[in-house]
Amino acid sequence: MKKSIKINERDNVMVMLEGNDKIPAGHKVALCDIPEGSPVIKYGNVIGYAKCGIKEGDWVHVHNVRTGLSGKLDYRYDPVPAGGTEPGAKYNNLWKTFMGYRRKNGAGVRNEIWIIPTVGCVNHIAEALAAEFNAKKPEAVDAVVAMTHPYGCSQMGDDQEHTAMILGDLAHHPNCGGVLFLSLGCENNNLDHMKPYLEGIDEERTRFLVCQECEDEMAEGAHLLDELIVIAGKDRRTEIPVSELTVGLKCGGSDGFSGITANPLTGLFSDMLVSCGGTSILTEVPEMFGAEQLLMNRAKNREVFDKTVSLINDFKDYYERNNQVIYENPSPGNKAGGITTLEDKSLGCVQKSGSAEVSDVLKYGDRICTKGLNLLEGPGNDMVAVTALAAAGAHIILFTTGRGTPLSSPVPTVKISSNSNLASRKSNWIDFDAGRLVSTEAGADEIAAELYDYVLDVASGKYVSSEKAGYHSMTIFKQGVTL
Repeated sequence: MKKSIKINERDNVMVMLEGNDKIPAGHKVALCDIPEGSPVIKYGNVIGYAKCGIKEGDWVHVHNVRTGLSGKLDYRYDPVPAGGTEPGAKYNNLWKTFMGYRRKNGAGVRNEIWIIPTVGCVNHIAEALAAEFNAKKPEAVDAVVAMTHPYGCSQMGDDQEHTAMILGDLAHHPNCGGVLFLSLGCENNNLDHMKPYLEGIDEERTRFLVCQECEDEMAEGAHLLDELIVIAGKDRRTEIPVSELTVGLKCGGSDGFSGITANPLTGLFSDMLVSCGGTSILTEVPEMFGAEQLLMNRAKNREVFDKTVSLINDFKDYYERNNQVIYENPSPGNKAGGITTLEDKSLGCVQKSGSAEVSDVLKYGDRICTKGLNLLEGPGNDMVAVTALAAAGAHIILFTTGRGTPLSSPVPTVKISSNSNLASRKSNWIDFDAGRLVSTEAGADEIAAELYDYVLDVASGKYVSSEKAGYHSMTIFKQGVTL
């Protein structure tokens, strides 16, 4: 294994692959003298400016580098040819199908029963019903899942509508073989309020229970779940083209290796999927700040460019409305792992999108309608972002990490480690080791092909680590007052 790497020929820093007593692994070292105020360049782009003079061989980090970002920016439409979208010889041997479920609302990769509370007051009832039925479910049903959350009442305006929208999105999700909506009865987000968000739902696979209106909610809930399980228990996997697969892209707990291994590897996967007619979704808008122009340059037309500009500026407006600093990032864990500025983080983060053109931009709560690479409005928060990806229609989420996390979501979430030490140390969390890009002689194309095959195995029924542990979770984006 090499001890350091210079990522781009334009860079004036290199990244330490092996740490020493002065500079930890994943951190940067100056390749030349960098005068005060001069740009620090990584990934071939500016990641910040020297706070003071930096000597060749110095550790380059938060003590001597500042961000160059401030306020809103003017963006230009300067399209460049995108790569990775054509089914050329490089991708001729890709596995083109997976074994999934045919649903009224599209193909799915799991056969689960979801209990969706309309309000947090009934979370414990949902959890008790799920526990009871997971102990006795038939083999043909993967899991009975309580999609608990703390919302659904004491909300107003868009905040309340976002809750209803996300719950409605999940009810339409094709990974779900049946849905039980569990209502208390007196909440703002009652079943009548939910109706507009359930238009077109598969009524045969949907049941409703208002707990205040029945004598024994556990008995009535069990009866309705029995009905759903009979229906879902008849479902069988069938061969489905990979063009019907949608995969969400997210990172969290990143480190200095993330932009070298896990994120670019995920980008290669995204290009492979898109080249086969499939769909990928990139979110966490604040971690596009500083790299957004690179995504804008790949917009398929002026309309998508304008939507991308709105995506970025609307999120900056959200920060300003709440009197928060737009560029208050990276996190303490990111900094400990070697990420210095938001530009440093973002330029590594957007590599998950590969090189395909951006075909569409989605608002929070929108469901996917355009194949190819999509951008989705959502925060950097891991729990909120993975839920938004699932609600948009992602069957599976690829989650890259350099620090490690047991995170789960409503759909299978593949944890990809940026370094092999993490993969070895936390094998109960990590599903795929991207650290092999620098710790072995295997090439990027070879490891990307392994990841592609692994994802299609997951789509065909292979459980990821969080599923084996029985984890499912969701979090809705809170954006308003609480009454």
